[in-house]
Amino acid sequence: MKAIWNNKIVASSDATVVVEGNHYFPANSLNTEFFKPSDKQTVCSWKGVASYYDVEVEGQLNPAAAWYYPNPKPEANNIAGYVAFWKGIKTTA
Repeated sequence: MKAIWNNKIVASSDATVVVEGNHYFPANSLNTEFFKPSDKQTVCSWKGVASYYDVEVEGQLNPAAAWYYPNPKPEANNIAGYVAFWKGIKTTA
Protein backbone atom coordinates (compact mmCIF):
# COMPACT_ATOMS: atom_id res chain seq x y z
CA MET A 1 0.00 0.00 0.00
CA LYS A 2 1.00 3.57 -0.60
CA ALA A 3 -0.19 6.80 0.97
CA ILE A 4 0.01 9.64 -1.55
CA TRP A 5 -0.49 13.37 -1.16
CA ASN A 6 0.42 16.19 -3.52
CA ASN A 7 1.82 13.58 -5.97
CA LYS A 8 4.38 12.28 -3.45
CA ILE A 9 4.45 8.95 -1.65
CA VAL A 10 4.39 9.84 2.03
CA ALA A 11 4.30 6.20 3.21
CA SER A 12 4.65 2.76 1.61
CA SER A 13 4.25 -0.71 3.14
CA ASP A 14 3.11 -4.25 2.41
CA ALA A 15 2.23 -4.66 6.09
CA THR A 16 -0.64 -2.27 6.78
CA VAL A 17 -3.36 -3.06 9.31
CA VAL A 18 -6.95 -2.16 8.41
CA VAL A 19 -9.16 -0.86 11.22
CA GLU A 20 -12.56 0.70 10.57
CA GLY A 21 -11.71 1.01 6.87
CA ASN A 22 -8.44 2.88 7.46
CA HIS A 23 -5.04 1.50 6.48
CA TYR A 24 -2.57 1.93 9.33
CA PHE A 25 1.03 2.02 8.10
CA PRO A 26 4.00 0.95 10.25
CA ALA A 27 5.81 4.05 11.52
CA ASN A 28 9.04 2.91 9.84
CA SER A 29 7.28 3.07 6.45
CA LEU A 30 6.79 6.85 6.64
CA ASN A 31 8.88 9.21 4.54
CA THR A 32 9.67 11.26 7.63
CA GLU A 33 10.75 14.34 5.69
CA PHE A 34 7.04 15.06 5.10
CA PHE A 35 5.86 14.76 8.74
CA LYS A 36 5.80 17.33 11.53
CA PRO A 37 4.29 16.82 15.00
CA SER A 38 0.93 18.48 15.57
CA ASP A 39 -0.60 19.61 18.87
CA LYS A 40 -3.95 18.08 17.89
CA GLN A 41 -5.31 15.17 19.92
CA THR A 42 -8.62 13.35 19.86
CA VAL A 43 -10.11 10.51 21.90
CA CYS A 44 -11.59 7.27 20.60
CA SER A 45 -13.66 5.32 23.11
CA TRP A 46 -12.04 1.98 22.28
CA LYS A 47 -8.61 2.94 20.84
CA GLY A 48 -7.58 5.70 23.23
CA VAL A 49 -5.98 9.11 22.68
CA ALA A 50 -4.84 9.84 19.12
CA SER A 51 -1.97 12.18 18.32
CA TYR A 52 -1.49 13.77 14.90
CA TYR A 53 1.12 14.78 12.36
CA ASP A 54 0.93 17.64 9.91
CA VAL A 55 1.96 16.53 6.44
CA GLU A 56 3.91 19.00 4.30
CA VAL A 57 4.86 18.33 0.68
CA GLU A 58 6.51 20.91 -1.58
CA GLY A 59 5.45 23.80 0.63
CA GLN A 60 1.81 22.68 0.93
CA LEU A 61 0.70 21.96 4.48
CA ASN A 62 -2.04 19.43 5.29
CA PRO A 63 -2.62 20.00 9.02
CA ALA A 64 -3.32 17.00 11.25
CA ALA A 65 -3.62 14.73 8.20
CA ALA A 66 -2.08 11.67 9.85
CA TRP A 67 -2.89 10.14 13.22
CA TYR A 68 -1.55 7.47 15.52
CA TYR A 69 -2.13 6.08 18.99
CA PRO A 70 1.06 6.39 21.07
CA ASN A 71 -0.49 4.38 23.92
CA PRO A 72 -3.51 2.54 22.52
CA LYS A 73 -5.96 0.76 24.77
CA PRO A 74 -5.45 -3.03 24.93
CA GLU A 75 -8.23 -3.64 22.38
CA ALA A 76 -6.27 -1.60 19.82
CA ASN A 77 -2.78 -2.90 20.57
CA ASN A 78 -2.49 -4.17 16.98
CA ILE A 79 -2.08 -0.56 15.78
CA ALA A 80 0.57 0.49 18.29
CA GLY A 81 3.38 2.00 16.23
CA TYR A 82 1.13 2.51 13.17
CA VAL A 83 -0.07 5.69 11.41
CA ALA A 84 -3.27 6.31 9.41
CA PHE A 85 -4.27 9.10 7.02
CA TRP A 86 -7.20 11.27 5.97
CA LYS A 87 -7.84 14.81 4.67
CA GLY A 88 -7.13 14.02 1.02
CA ILE A 89 -4.23 11.61 1.48
CA LYS A 90 -5.06 8.67 -0.77
CA THR A 91 -4.18 5.09 0.10
CA THR A 92 -3.81 2.74 -2.83
CA ALA A 93 -2.32 -0.65 -3.64
